[in-house]
Amino acid sequence: MKYTVGVDLGSTTTKAVVLDENATVMGRGITNSRSNYEVACQVAMGEALINARFSLIRGRLDQAGVPAEEARLRVQALERLFRAQQYRSQLTVLTRELQRLAAKLSTPTRQLEPVVTRITDQMAAEIAELYADGSRRKSDFFRDLAGSRYMQLAETESRTAGVGFDQVVGLFDKAILGVENSAEAAGYFEDHVRAALAGHPDPDGALETAVQYVAALELLQTASVGTGYGRARLPFPEAQIKSEILCHGLGAHIMFPGTRTVLDIGGQDTKAIQVDAQGIVTSFQMNDRCAAGCGRYLGYIADEMNLGLHELGPMACGSKAPVRINSTCTVFAGAELRERLSLGEKREDILAGLHRAIILRAMSLIARSGGVTDQFTFTGGVAKNPAAVGALRTLLQENYGDVHINISDDSIYTGALGAAHFALRDATRGSAVTL
Repeated sequence: MKYTVGVDLGSTTTKAVVLDENATVMGRGITNSRSNYEVACQVAMGEALINARFSLIRGRLDQAGVPAEEARLRVQALERLFRAQQYRSQLTVLTRELQRLAAKLSTPTRQLEPVVTRITDQMAAEIAELYADGSRRKSDFFRDLAGSRYMQLAETESRTAGVGFDQVVGLFDKAILGVENSAEAAGYFEDHVRAALAGHPDPDGALETAVQYVAALELLQTASVGTGYGRARLPFPEAQIKSEILCHGLGAHIMFPGTRTVLDIGGQDTKAIQVDAQGIVTSFQMNDRCAAGCGRYLGYIADEMNLGLHELGPMACGSKAPVRINSTCTVFAGAELRERLSLGEKREDILAGLHRAIILRAMSLIARSGGVTDQFTFTGGVAKNPAAVGALRTLLQENYGDVHINISDDSIYTGALGAAHFALRDATRGSAVTL
């Protein structure tokens, strides 16, 4: 089965979208961006192909006449067990890498070897609970998920064993790089899915039949296009690199064909884009000199407040009296926040003011790009933030009246979707390079 792929390498996350020959989205993948962009690219593409195979399994169940809701639940349970197998594989390699690094240390620091072993043994014992039906995980990225638990256990173990916490954490920081570069850690779809299937009820055998078919199916990549903040460092030939402006414009058009104005707020930059009826960019403005008013700025604020990034928006929505904030300088974010708190201002009011200030910066870009033409599409990771969306709706109403606003649940994949469609066009013209 032939497919094309688009990769959007952002400053915070790397996204990949896989299309079949009919331009249907087969799968999506996302991972943390890293200093090694090639690894981030490969992980995101690998995740997109895994997602594609589960979509194909679901399709086979539909063809077999399994009721839609039952098919959805079966595939959902299978993928949960698959992720547990994947996590176990990665943890095995992490354990080995930690032990190898600890064994190289001189006495007395060599006593770290039993410490890291106890930590990873406990992490392994928790896998079933971590991936139990109904369990909620803070992240699906192995580095985040394993790292968070490792830090918690390291704090206890370092006190008990009388070793330095920084030394125990330092081993993880070194070992995780080996895990992320390990094909063994990633494992193979067929191995993980078969292990998952062994623990999954399949009374009529339909799921096993679907898994066997999809696991044996050859997926052939015919073209790829890369884009995003780190596109220059993607492992693609120059001819397969497109600007993020073009990809976000086309991606927004593909998601919502009536789109004429696009606002994308990513981790490192903000883009205001005007497109025509075919999704071709006619004008744009971009703030890329600093991370002020972008996702990275919100990340700094979350760290300062000891909150998860996903918690900022809901907390800001609880504000009764938003603070007026004119600056969103990332460099001084921590100092500004502490000063506001010292003045007795509430966290939710400060956050509401910050979200409004971020959108005000974006509105100036929109105005310089040509204003707002219905329909308006909001994309990027910040489009998932309810406080940012609320501030955007208010400011659009104040400045442009009633505007139709599009926000997709998959808005973070907009750039990768546009890149995948550019790749499909290349493949259709026969100019793609098979990788």
